[in-house]
Amino acid sequence: MSDHGKTPTILLLGGKGQVGWELQRSLAPLGRVVALDRHSTDHCGDLSDLDGLKATVRALRPVAIVNAAAHTAVDKAESEPELAQLVNALAPQALAQAAAEVGAWLLHYSTDYVFDGSGDQPWREDDATGPLNIYGRSKLEGEQLIAQACAKHLIFRTSWVYAARGGNFAKTMLRLAGERERLTVIADQFGAPTGAELIADVSAHVLARVLRTGTGPGIYHLAAAGETSWHGYASQVIATARRLKPEQQLKVRAIDPVPTSAFPTPARRPLNSRLDTGKLQQTFGLTLPPWQQGVERMLAEIL
Repeated sequence: MSDHGKTPTILLLGGKGQVGWELQRSLAPLGRVVALDRHSTDHCGDLSDLDGLKATVRALRPVAIVNAAAHTAVDKAESEPELAQLVNALAPQALAQAAAEVGAWLLHYSTDYVFDGSGDQPWREDDATGPLNIYGRSKLEGEQLIAQACAKHLIFRTSWVYAARGGNFAKTMLRLAGERERLTVIADQFGAPTGAELIADVSAHVLARVLRTGTGPGIYHLAAAGETSWHGYASQVIATARRLKPEQQLKVRAIDPVPTSAFPTPARRPLNSRLDTGKLQQTFGLTLPPWQQGVERMLAEIL
């Protein structure tokens, strides 16, 4: 893995985001991590500057590039499709081209939004895609452009990502539960809340393996085990908060389930975000823990 005793470099983009922050920790044992974001001054980490990104890769010559940066404002993407395409498709393509040039692996994160959310079976990697919104379309295009440009690629599709740091669904529910007696939460969208720290730890395991063996490129689904609805997630968060911190006065008495149609949004949301993670687990010998475990950890940290 190292070149004549020289410490290998890993280039991390989006280092201050939810997943990027955890990756700074999990990737540290693999080499010298250069974590950039769009405000970095020593090297370009701005995904809207394609030439700058390529120049960064050529200058650092990393063994791996981990791209945790994206345009993730799903509703906003509907009104700024060019920016979504630039950040989610053209920037990953530029990174893939530069990775191929210097012989680096590229690890990139995608989303369940590449699917149309139909049915109730967990999506497999080779299922037909059919994004419902601009964000999903831009992420799918990014996957395709990476695969064309760089053989040594890993694409992890994930969903319902949260972290203890920054805003998240659980924090919003806890705030509202402290203010209101009744909450209404969507009950017809299904997935698995997946912690940024789990994504980061799995990424480091897989990257260590591919750097050592050179095998296993492709698309993988990465999510916590099990499934729930947003309503089930909210109920679990509030029940766990009451158990972990009984002295915290939560006003909420009822959490009412409602359909997606009760909360109209500019971007359509998939109803089925279940991901089949069998390929990832079998290929890399991993076990993905139940979603409740990560949520419990996150709540223990923030409460």
